[in-house]
Amino acid sequence: MIGSQPASAEDRFRDLHQRTFADLLRFVERRVPADEAEDIVSTVYLTAWRRLGELPQDARPWLFAVARKTMANGTRGWLRRRALDVRLATVAEASRTDHSAGTAIRLDLQRAWQTLSAADREVLALIAFDDLTNEQAAVVLNCRRSTFTMRLARARKRLQAALEPAGSVTPSRSPNLQEQSWTKA
Repeated sequence: MIGSQPASAEDRFRDLHQRTFADLLRFVERRVPADEAEDIVSTVYLTAWRRLGELPQDARPWLFAVARKTMANGTRGWLRRRALDVRLATVAEASRTDHSAGTAIRLDLQRAWQTLSAADREVLALIAFDDLTNEQAAVVLNCRRSTFTMRLARARKRLQAALEPAGSVTPSRSPNLQEQSWTKA
């Protein structure tokens, strides 16, 4: 600075930084982890630079107040992120269900499906996969509704039998009784 000339904004800011940096850094380091302190102090001085014309004569308390507010904002942000992490973990935990039982059932169903004849698979598929009514499926297969209903019932029984574990006997059937050929669809 030369004699009576007013200091430029840069000179005023450099002087402020030189006089207050060490105190401000110690103030912040006592309140936050050391690796975050310099970032907060940098934010404080950035705010001071932007508002240089509004700074009071004794800017040190003002800088400490800005640092305190900056730390509070950081803490609030951390708490919001932490709350979001907790909510996301809860949602992820709820959506992370064990599908192993369902997988075993699907594998059993696939094996049973493969044991069925093509005609039985077609009858079941028209109802289960194509979402047709018995009347609509009968039209597709070019047969009467009663004929289709009988084929569907038999196909369901054969699928159920294929799904039953080996060696199990249903209470309504005896293992010695065999179906006669005229009952098969």
